Amino acid sequence: MTASQQHTLVIGASGTTGSRVAARLAAAGHRVKAGSRRPGTSQGTGSAQGTVPVRFDWDDPASFAGALQDVDRVYLIPPLGAADPAAVMLPFLRRARTAGVRRAVLLSSSAIPAGGPAVGQVHQALPGLFAEWAVLRPSWFMQNFTGDHAHARTVRADGTIRTATGHGRVGFVDADDIAAVAVHALTAEQAPNTDLVITGPQALAYDDIAAVLTRTTGRPVTHHRLTYEQQRDRLAADMPAEFAALLAGLDRAIAEGAEDRTTDTVLRLTGQAPRSFRAFAERELTRPAS
Repeated sequence: MTASQQHTLVIGASGTTGSRVAARLAAAGHRVKAGSRRPGTSQGTGSAQGTVPVRFDWDDPASFAGALQDVDRVYLIPPLGAADPAAVMLPFLRRARTAGVRRAVLLSSSAIPAGGPAVGQVHQALPGLFAEWAVLRPSWFMQNFTGDHAHARTVRADGTIRTATGHGRVGFVDADDIAAVAVHALTAEQAPNTDLVITGPQALAYDDIAAVLTRTTGRPVTHHRLTYEQQRDRLAADMPAEFAALLAGLDRAIAEGAEDRTTDTVLRLTGQAPRSFRAFAERELTRPAS
């Protein structure tokens, strides 16, 4: 197979960003391997021309070889819920390099720097493994308020958002804009070879989010401010205590201003301005008829 016929392996092709990345690549004429635990179930990618559903499971290294065949670049979604993703990801990436992968684009988080916890260790190692690379560090997803995220569920259930973020602001970003940056990082002639902090056009407090949701849906939505301890203990009822403390700690960091920023990454790399939260909510939510 010639270089022009090589595929891009999209790991997590059934997920929030992976499905969008796979669809955008296929629409632009690129050959895609849509990797997921249950191939063929990804959101709209299975039947796209040039897209091949393949089985990929971080917990099953036997799935790696087939997924990497005829692949020269890869979009990396870390294993969900893994306390130490580097333990499985770094051996896979070394294997990918040997198999002929030359470019890797990793989805991380604006809250995790190179060398930081969890996927931060993979971020730190990536430049030493590939000459062409990028690390995407998006802020919090706008989709957290419309999908199966805890915030979306409580908004639907009782019109509340519960955080320990206080008045802290976040540059919430649409997953579509993250996918657009990912496709640029995967396909541009020159790889970014850096990390890219990705935000929407405004930094908003959760009070602001609640106000937009109220106006858009016609139902009252309020932000209930919790202390760090209240948030930690509330989350610990549904997850391991260490992970609950980590998530509550991210809220506390927001309250202290850690995410109060916007970047020009989306516009600079894609030529399109990032979508505002108001435009996102109007697209995704429908105000009931009065």
